Amino acid sequence: MDYYYTNNDKNLATKEKDSLKLKVCGMNNNTSQVAALKPDYLGFIFWEPSKRYFKGDMPSVPHSIKKIGVFVDASIQEIKHLVKQFKLLYAQLHGNENPAFCDELKKQVPHLKIIKVFSIKDNFDFKQLMQFEDVCDFYLFDTKGKLPGGNGYTFNWSVLKNYPSTKPYFLSGGIGLDKIATLKEFKKRPESQYCHAIDVNSKFELAPGLKDIEKLKEFKKSLTNIE
Repeated sequence: MDYYYTNNDKNLATKEKDSLKLKVCGMNNNTSQVAALKPDYLGFIFWEPSKRYFKGDMPSVPHSIKKIGVFVDASIQEIKHLVKQFKLLYAQLHGNENPAFCDELKKQVPHLKIIKVFSIKDNFDFKQLMQFEDVCDFYLFDTKGKLPGGNGYTFNWSVLKNYPSTKPYFLSGGIGLDKIATLKEFKKRPESQYCHAIDVNSKFELAPGLKDIEKLKEFKKSLTNIE
């Protein structure tokens, strides 16, 4: 297996790989309540067709919780505008954005961390990551479905045995309380070494964009106990 990475990626991965972070995505109706649970990341979807499309005013969120904007084939100008408006620190690119796009976005918004999303079903050609190694800070692996995210299904995590990079990644796709035991087993396996964060969404909702606080509280506690 060929490994490829930059020195910065390696240092970041080594620093972060020991603890699983929590990202709660699809924020909308009860952001302040979720923020009170102190997840590491909150994701806000800026793609109008989504049932969780974020619009309106954003409640105050502690700076320790990093705000992520989720985009699907948005223009650089649109991303820049929303990054400035909502003080986003990360951009999660969920569409067909190519390496040149990521590179230009990095140049225009130097402080912005870029998460490039790749959707997986039964298998995945990890060679396609190579061209993104120098222009993204993280990868996110989600389940391939009808929509770009929020489909509520889990892909086969054993695919990640072939992960050839040391770049930290987010694990997403239909993760709920029923996956705690599976996550514990996953954490013991070599392919979890560079798993930076667990990304949850639809399995913790009372309605699209309205999160179930008690379930999230239980999941966060369980995730901490996995370490």
